[in-house]
Amino acid sequence: MKLTEEEREILASVERGDWKEVPNFEAEKKRIAEAAKASLRKDKRVNIRITERDLLRFQRKAAEEGLPYQTLISSVLHKFINGRLQG
Repeated sequence: MKLTEEEREILASVERGDWKEVPNFEAEKKRIAEAAKASLRKDKRVNIRITERDLLRFQRKAAEEGLPYQTLISSVLHKFINGRLQG
């Protein structure tokens, strides 16, 4: 079987023992699935005022990324409040 470079790196890490079994796997899987579901639920609506120029830039960037501009704005806000986007 021919492996890609990434697959060879993964196989080597498994053989080195870098991977560890997750204790209580089923419970952990359920916890992570619930967290993922909650993070995707968009159950609140917010109205904000921004400059026309900023809105146009969001719309342009969203079009480049192939997604709705509201989704892009929501993603930027989410990343910022979770410390994954620096202001």
